[in-house]
Amino acid sequence: MSIQINYKINPKNISQRNLILFSNEKFDLKPLKKHMSSSDYNFVSDLIKTKNLKQKILIFDLSSRKKIILIALKQNISYSSVEKLGAKFYDLFKDLKQTQYILDSDSETSKLKNLTGYFLHGLKLKSYIFDKYKSKKNRKNISIIVSGKNKPSVKDQIRFKAIEDGTFYTRDLVSEPGNILHPDEYAKRLKSLSKDGLKITVYDEKKLKKMGMNTLLGVGQGSVRGSYLVTMEWSGLKDKSKPLAFVGKGVCFDTGGISLKPAKFMEDMTYDMAGSAVVVGLMKSLAIRKAKVNAVGVVGLVENMPGGNAQRPGDIVKSYSGKTVEILNTDAEGRLVLADALTYTEKKFNPKFIVDLATLTGAIIVSLGSEYAGLFSNDDKLSKQLIHAGENVEEKVWRMPLNKNFDKLIDSKNADMQNINYVGGAGSTTAAQFLQRFILNKTPWAHLDIAGMAFSKYGGALNSGGATGYGVRLLNKLIEDKYE
Repeated sequence: MSIQINYKINPKNISQRNLILFSNEKFDLKPLKKHMSSSDYNFVSDLIKTKNLKQKILIFDLSSRKKIILIALKQNISYSSVEKLGAKFYDLFKDLKQTQYILDSDSETSKLKNLTGYFLHGLKLKSYIFDKYKSKKNRKNISIIVSGKNKPSVKDQIRFKAIEDGTFYTRDLVSEPGNILHPDEYAKRLKSLSKDGLKITVYDEKKLKKMGMNTLLGVGQGSVRGSYLVTMEWSGLKDKSKPLAFVGKGVCFDTGGISLKPAKFMEDMTYDMAGSAVVVGLMKSLAIRKAKVNAVGVVGLVENMPGGNAQRPGDIVKSYSGKTVEILNTDAEGRLVLADALTYTEKKFNPKFIVDLATLTGAIIVSLGSEYAGLFSNDDKLSKQLIHAGENVEEKVWRMPLNKNFDKLIDSKNADMQNINYVGGAGSTTAAQFLQRFILNKTPWAHLDIAGMAFSKYGGALNSGGATGYGVRLLNKLIEDKYE
């Protein structure tokens, strides 16, 4: 299904079209009288007496071809609630026969600026569907013409579209099956993002070996596919100020390696590259909207497979940082990919901060379910900024503990550290504690464990199930509010 939103057309004969109007929460029609013909107003005034006014959206059939739809807005409504109303509206009208609508932005009843834009933003985010591999696709085209003086500005239109495009690109990447989006193909796709204005650099296995990225390479050595580190740079400022850095785990498929996962639900491990996909979607969004910020995205792309050359439990590898790691479980592979990526990002780009994202542990789902991502950080200021941004866009994070007392759980007798806590417990925290050891210069750093947030079997307020794109809007909001 395709949703087309047009801000340029000035519709004529509005009264003859399907009309969307905003109302107050009591569905008081008097303020809307000037937006309807007198006959339609009288008709709706009579019908509204039969409706359940506790609902947020009321649909009035004036004929077989014409509807008037009222959207109730609370006086103190928030932007996230407006987006949810847009998503709810999509769920209602996607199955209706009508395909053309006019939204009268002048009917806004709230004091919120850009309300119409946020409403349509929620609608668009909810409309995403991944049907690339279905032989029969929904070819329905729905057109919404926006009339009135309260249309989003051209700048805001670009901003909304950039965030939608970035989120949808993330969802597309996460939705792709492992036989299609393997590391070789992923790296190839990232090269194409140079057309958006990003500087793309791809480091293949040969280069990574010279650089000493052995923890990343160790994860991918059992696969016939290559392993890569890809950097994406956006220079939105003329000065050479320190960039904001975002690092993502890109395990395109995770069998667990020699420490093989159970067969049940292993198909879900095609989503184990979601952290990298968020970074990619964010960088695409920043480039499209020409964000006034310097930023860099770094992703490690591997496939974790069993094989004759696969990494073994008991192996010891030397990381890019120079620290050595004893591999006790090859299924604790994401932290190995991130270890080299984090140290490289800090050393190469000297950023203001680093935020990494990864579907890192099942333990975080036990802790927080699918309501919050786990936040681990060495910096209170960055943590507060992430929490606040998450609350604003309904992509919430919950701060979890880091403490030197956890170090004893990952100290190794044979190397500088081991890649799992063999004693058990604190699975998410010890994984984050492991990552923290690869931040060498006290750069402000935050780790987001998004294992419970990247994919939803049941759908959420702004997604219809499957890949959620969680993180793109959160990090966009962080940048907009604090760093632009």
